[in-house]
Amino acid sequence: MTEAATDLLTIGYEGCSVAEVLATLREARVGLLIDVRAVPQSRKPGFSKRQLAAELDAAGIAYVHLQALGTPKPGRDAVRAGHPELMERLYRAHLAGDRPQAELAEARALARDRRACLLCFEADPAHCHRRLVAEEIVAATAQPVIHLHPGPPADSRPSRR
Repeated sequence: MTEAATDLLTIGYEGCSVAEVLATLREARVGLLIDVRAVPQSRKPGFSKRQLAAELDAAGIAYVHLQALGTPKPGRDAVRAGHPELMERLYRAHLAGDRPQAELAEARALARDRRACLLCFEADPAHCHRRLVAEEIVAATAQPVIHLHPGPPADSRPSRR
């Protein structure tokens, strides 16, 4: 496995089209998209679970949904109200549960086996629980994290945080 293959990536689709997200994933050589949304439906065309999985499959990217790694409704409400710090506190408590811990172990194993990317809605990983999931994974694996930013070509360069 090359060093680049061990990076753990994250991506948010807020403000983007499916085509922009797919192009960013392909450019980053993602082999597996790990959907960490509690509710894998979206008002944005193409981002609901079945549609997204089909688009990814056509692009040669595997898909898995780990629902228990999603943010519970009170955490999602906190972010919408502009309180990401409350979401973080609520999410950390949620993550301590048995099912989230089992899915976190699954995510760790998957991220070790292939170049994986965590997906959620929020564009800014600082305001999204996927950053916390990534932190939990890299605490065990020491993988570098790259937050992808889909959009027009000039905006799609990854940033390390």
